[in-house]
Parts: sequence; C-alpha cells; structure tokens
Amino acid sequence: MPLLPSESSYGPPQPVGRPAPFASQPSVNGQQYVAPMHEVPGPYGGRLNPHGGQPAQRPTSAPTPSVGGSDGRGLFTGRRVALIGAVLAALLVISGGVWFAVGGGDTNTPEAKPSQNAEPSGSASAGQGPGGAASGARNENLNAGRKPGEAKVNWLLRNDVDLPGRGADVYGPWVVGDIVVVGVYKTVSAYSTADGTRKWALTLPTGLCAAPVAPADNGTIVIGVNDKPGEREKCTGLQQIDLRNGQAGWERPIPKDSNQPLPSDITLTISGSTVVAAGGRQSFAFSLADGKQLWGSRPPGTCQPDAFAGGRRLIAAAGCSTSDPNQVQEELSEVDPVTGRVKWAYRLDLHWRVEKVYSVSPLVFSAFRHDDSNVKKRAVLALTDAGKLRSRIQVGDDTYEPMCTGSFAAKADGVEDCTGVAADTNTLYMATDTSASRTANAVVAFDLDTGRPKWRAAAPTGRTMTPLHLGDGGNVLLYVAASTDRGGAVATLAPTGGTPKVLLQHPASTAQIESTFWKARFVYAHGVFYLANSFVASAITDAEEKTKKIVMAFGK
Repeated sequence: MPLLPSESSYGPPQPVGRPAPFASQPSVNGQQYVAPMHEVPGPYGGRLNPHGGQPAQRPTSAPTPSVGGSDGRGLFTGRRVALIGAVLAALLVISGGVWFAVGGGDTNTPEAKPSQNAEPSGSASAGQGPGGAASGARNENLNAGRKPGEAKVNWLLRNDVDLPGRGADVYGPWVVGDIVVVGVYKTVSAYSTADGTRKWALTLPTGLCAAPVAPADNGTIVIGVNDKPGEREKCTGLQQIDLRNGQAGWERPIPKDSNQPLPSDITLTISGSTVVAAGGRQSFAFSLADGKQLWGSRPPGTCQPDAFAGGRRLIAAAGCSTSDPNQVQEELSEVDPVTGRVKWAYRLDLHWRVEKVYSVSPLVFSAFRHDDSNVKKRAVLALTDAGKLRSRIQVGDDTYEPMCTGSFAAKADGVEDCTGVAADTNTLYMATDTSASRTANAVVAFDLDTGRPKWRAAAPTGRTMTPLHLGDGGNVLLYVAASTDRGGAVATLAPTGGTPKVLLQHPASTAQIESTFWKARFVYAHGVFYLANSFVASAITDAEEKTKKIVMAFGK
C-alpha cells in the first residue's frame, strides 16, 4: 500500500490505499520504497530517522539560553492547530497546492485604513529608541582578540525593550537595502548593516504576534498584532509596515467568519502582492498595497487550508472533511495568490498529514502519521510543478534534523521557518544529525527525480554544518556552527559535493557568545552573516534584560 498521496485521473489526486498501522516498503509503480521515517523528538522538536519515538510536548515557557548552540525544533515537528469537528491535521507546506476558487473580497468586513495608533517613533531622529535613549549596537570591543584571517564582529545588538513577564519572540531579521529590521514585543526597529546604529523604531499599541518569513520584494511587510494588551489577547490584527523607512501603513482586523470563531493565533505568508493570514481552519488573503480582502475560506464541506508557504508560489496545506470524523484526510495545493483559485491539489492517503515544506520551487515537503502505538512515521516527497508525485526521498539509516525556529509563544506554527535543507532544480540537500554522539555531521544530496542519494560531504572534524540556501553558481551556502571555543563560519559546497570552502571564518574570541544563541535564525546577505535569537527571555531586573542578545553581525 502506498504510504503517501497518490494520483488520480481527475482534478485533485485521490488516495489509492490506506497505510497500515506499521506500514513499510510501500510500492510506487511496482518499485519498492523505504519505510517512512520515525521521529525521536528532543525537548523542542524532532528528528527524521528510521526509528520510533514518542511525540514531544510543547514547552510552556522558554528556557533561558545556555551554552550549547542553537537548540532548534526539528524540522519534522508537526504544527498544532485547533481543529473543529473532524480530527484533522497539523499542516506544513512549502510548495504547490490547489483549492477551490472562492471569488472576491468580503464586503461585510471593515475597510483597511491608515494606522492611527502605530507611529514610527525613531524615524525622525536616527539612533533614538522607543524610550528616547540612544539605541543601537553597543561598543563592546568584540574584535580585541580577533586573529589574522578571521572575520570581524560588525556589531552585537542587545535587548533594550521592556519585556512582558513571559519574554517575547524575536521576529526577523529582515535585510532591506542597508538596514536590518527586527521586531521584539511592541517595537519594530531598523539598524545599519554596517555598524548597528538604530535608523528608526516603530512602537505598536499591542504586542507583535505573527510575521511572515520574509517581506515583499519592495520591502513591505504585514505583521500580526494582538487585539488587546494582557494575557488573554488574540492575534487578530494586521499592520502593514514599510521596512525601508519604518512608516506604518494600513491596519485592519481579521474578518469574522460566520461559521467559525476567530482564531486565537495566525500565521502570515507573503506571495507576490498578497499576504495570507491563516489559523483555526480559516484563511484570508489581502492586498499588500491597500489591505483590501481578496478572498477567504472555502465553502463548507471542502478542504479548508490553515497553513501556507509563499515566495515564488503560494502553497496551501488543508484538512478535508470525511464521512468518518476519526479519519484524517489532507491535501497540498497550489493557489493563485490574487484570486484564491486552486491550480492543482495533491491528496494524501488517509491519516497522513502535511508537516513541513522545504522548498516551493521545486516542491519538496515532509509528511507524517501516527500509528496505533502513537509512533510517528515520516516521509519526504518531491512533486512536479503540476502537483504530481516526482519521487520519495530515500533517507536510509541516516537521521536528519532540519531546524524550524517558528514562534515560541504562538499556538499556530508556520511552515516556512526551517533551515537545514536546500534545493535546486534537480537536487535536495539535507544535513544529517549527530547531536547524540557530538560528532561531525554531513550534507547529503538527493536526486529529486529518483529520490536516491547522489553524494555526501563531511563537515570539518568535530563540526556541524547547516544548509541555508543556494548561493552563487549553484553552490550550497552553509553555516558551520560555533562551539564554546571555535567560531562559526559561512561556507559553500559545490553542486558536486567535495570539501566545504570557507567564505567567512568568525573569530574564536567571540565563539562563546555566538554559541549561545537559542533556536537561532541565520541570514547571509551582501557578505554579512546575521545570527538572531528566536526568543528573548524576561529577567528579574531591567538591567539583566538589557544583557540579552538579539542579533550578532559578522563581516569582512
């Protein structure tokens, strides 16, 4: 029996069989395929490997970062989404999908209007923070111990926001021209990429609660804001911001669906000139330019998307109604960002759920199911641009743990927040996980047409490396993680494998600082590498809170 979605002769592919509780060796067109991978979760996530394990519980509060590196949630950790009625799935996606057209905007929802509450507090006076004090990266003489050939620390940004009791997620970093932007609690701030000087700061009336992975090409972004201050707030407000200058644009609430309660948490995805808000089996799309609603949830009885991946294509993961409320049925589809029309849909077998999307072009995603013993079985699939099965990735006995930072406080996890995987037209690159043995890992290249491994490249002795994305000339851009006594590095691998080539070797003198970023996000742009925390914990005193690291930048 096939373990994952199969194709039919009409429209959305239909399942041709259901996976057995401990299904293995499924066949596709008569050819055997390796059993789906199981997860052995760590404290905040899981790993893709061929062995079983119980699902991890989401922590209720963030740990204080400690020496040991960016302990990211595994890329194969499922989203948790509130589902009403049938037990449907947590979905994650990064590539094509299809759903039913839903027509134009909702004329009954409030019209988007310019923001009256959120005003950029720092745009008129460079270097002034929300409280008026001079702000920006601090001069800590971090390059005093730098050795010849090592990169320099351009700057280190520490927290200067008064945090709520539970701490706050860090959103970004987003590099726009010569500034890098981050959001913490009620403040969105921009800093010079060269020296970390604050360029502008925007204070929000309530806390920031959601954000896309990346802004639009023109530097515009739409963030989620809470409906009110306090502990029982809902993430139901949208606020447009021009990241180039910190100007607040339109704001609007997420409309109320007559058949569903408002979601308490949302995810946001940008594709082209559209931003999509999704959560609680609902989704709404808006124009980035003016906030006009373009489309909304599908008609009752159809597959309802509650997670999207964007960029070059808009991909939706949806839960589908069945005659048996205990049957899980999901699909992955590609959607027209402007009209909401479903271009194609790939239906998964019963009980299988979309988990994470690694790439939208080419389309590669992971899926999972729980068997009768509650063991999570996993698989990675590649689809064609038309939504047909291209291959199943044959991971063999290796364990893989891409990092999905996500939002710590949000209940609705995104599907675009993973590193540790990269893909080009014909190849998927994934890093093996060896955290249990603390030995060097490797990057393995898989042929997307066959699913078979092509080559593997070992990290430097005792090091671990994480694929970030494809760089110049088709090379794979990597981050080589820091340890307490060795600085990290930015390196590349040729499309044919071989030995990593170091582009930027970070100084050993600041390795301990670098190694303690928690669930770190990585950005490499214009020759500068940015390392950002995903969460900043609150502290007993304001002075201690201001020691918390937010972003560290390395350059030539």
